[in-house]
Amino acid sequence: MQITANKYRTHTTSMLGENNIGESVRAAGWVENIRDHGGILFVDLRDHYGVVQVTFSQNAALLDGIRKECCISIGGEVIKRAEETINAKIATGTIEIRARDLEILGNISENLPFEITDSKATNEELRLRYRFLDLRNSDAHKAIVYRSEVISYMRQIMNEMGFLELNTPILSASSPEGARDFLVPSRRHHGKFYALPQAPQIFKQLYMISGFDRYFQIAPCFRDEDARADRTAGEFYQLDLEMAFAEQEDVFAAGEAVLSKTLEKFGIAADSAPYPRFTYAETMLKYGTDKPDLRNPLFIIELSDLFAGSAFKPFADKTVRGIRVPGMASKSKSFFKNMEEFALSIGMGGLGYVEIQEDMSFKGPIDKFISDETRAELKSRAELKPDDVLYFIADNAKNAANYAGQIRAELGNRLDLIDKSEFKICWIHDFPMYEEDERGKPAFSHNPFSMPQGGLEALENDPLSVLAYQYDVVINGVELASGAVRNHSNEIMVKAFEIAGYTEEDIKSRFGALYGAFKFGAPPHAGMAYGVDRLLMLMLNEDSVREVIAFPLNGNAQDLLLGAPSEVTEQQLREVHIKVREKH
Repeated sequence: MQITANKYRTHTTSMLGENNIGESVRAAGWVENIRDHGGILFVDLRDHYGVVQVTFSQNAALLDGIRKECCISIGGEVIKRAEETINAKIATGTIEIRARDLEILGNISENLPFEITDSKATNEELRLRYRFLDLRNSDAHKAIVYRSEVISYMRQIMNEMGFLELNTPILSASSPEGARDFLVPSRRHHGKFYALPQAPQIFKQLYMISGFDRYFQIAPCFRDEDARADRTAGEFYQLDLEMAFAEQEDVFAAGEAVLSKTLEKFGIAADSAPYPRFTYAETMLKYGTDKPDLRNPLFIIELSDLFAGSAFKPFADKTVRGIRVPGMASKSKSFFKNMEEFALSIGMGGLGYVEIQEDMSFKGPIDKFISDETRAELKSRAELKPDDVLYFIADNAKNAANYAGQIRAELGNRLDLIDKSEFKICWIHDFPMYEEDERGKPAFSHNPFSMPQGGLEALENDPLSVLAYQYDVVINGVELASGAVRNHSNEIMVKAFEIAGYTEEDIKSRFGALYGAFKFGAPPHAGMAYGVDRLLMLMLNEDSVREVIAFPLNGNAQDLLLGAPSEVTEQQLREVHIKVREKH
């Protein structure tokens, strides 16, 4: 990299090496450390690119008043380090700069709120309050550089595949897409509001209807949701893509190409395409979740038919699922007790199990309730072997799947069955179009703009059995992407929304642009969106997406650096026709 020489620096640390020995250079950056070795002072000077050592011998007075994290410019001669002082851990470890002069840039640094080199061990709230200091930490700094490199490469791949990078508006209309909108009051239109987009959903479909063939963007999305480890409170970014005249397989091919090439480029060993595919029904049975962690080798089996009409009331006429755990019978009593306590903590009434003995007999709290015929079938169906444990989960259909999934995950963690170095990727597809809400009425289970499988005829028969062309990409139990083949027919859209309790007038009112556009020749189209923050979190093996975002909100949706959300003046409120009520 070349820079224009100026009075602050002629070289960055990345430009310095043994080829510069004997040269007069000027470097600039921050004082990472000051060391005194018998009257000779050493400064580790850090810039964006790395660290270089600067020595002060006869001119140590230049450092009077200098503190850690002062921003300085130094001039001097590049010399080779003595063999015994070479630092192989840094790129400039064979050379140093013998300082000739020093200039303080800006102010003398104040006392630091935390040690920069150890900032990740600091309370997160303090880190976010001084995020500009936290980002000087080499790991935090590298994460943001890595983010830039990954996004840049993803753009390159999308361009190579013929996608145009097109932008969509930030100020738009409120849309019921599953989360709370961030609303922006209008100054010019009394009592009316813009909304920040939860996703570019409507606009990217309108691009397809406008005649564009392949669209993508690194899109900011805004949702007023509570934060968790893999989701920020407020703003996140996704690689959003849409394709005209496309079917589900076209999206799968494009989605796999960009993800696989990105992971390969950055040295992440992962499943190669095509990724394993599971229907929603399959994954809910086998893994108890639509976000399965395939690193966990345990799986769930259906046992309900074996206990239909059973005299054992907890299992009788219930949905019964089993989990075979190889080699677990030798575990201590406390292990089994702790697992039962976990089951109670998630709402289960208990956690039945049997241990398989050397002679293949059963032992355990519920063995006496199992008939010989059922034992034989369990051995066959679960492929039981000596020293195995078979856990039982029984409840209604929805709870049994959910509980079994949580028990499977907990066993995987407690037994250390998960290889954290692996990247296991899969597609989940064929989601139900609808699910029952708390009133027992059909409600959209996924994206309301998806095309129902079977079209209008399927909707008119049994809506709750209709599957949608909807799909997710899951990595290591984290939902990384979501997408769908879009509905492009007004007739089907009206019927689909009618089942979910919306009238045609509701559609015209809330989605008038899309409804109107469909009248003028809408092509079949499909797309998806990858969560960029989540992908980076996984690639860098971080526990929180906040580690891969330069200036994130905290877990309570606050910007501690700038002080948002903040109060505004009465005049500002008047201009947008807002009156703040007293909180009761």
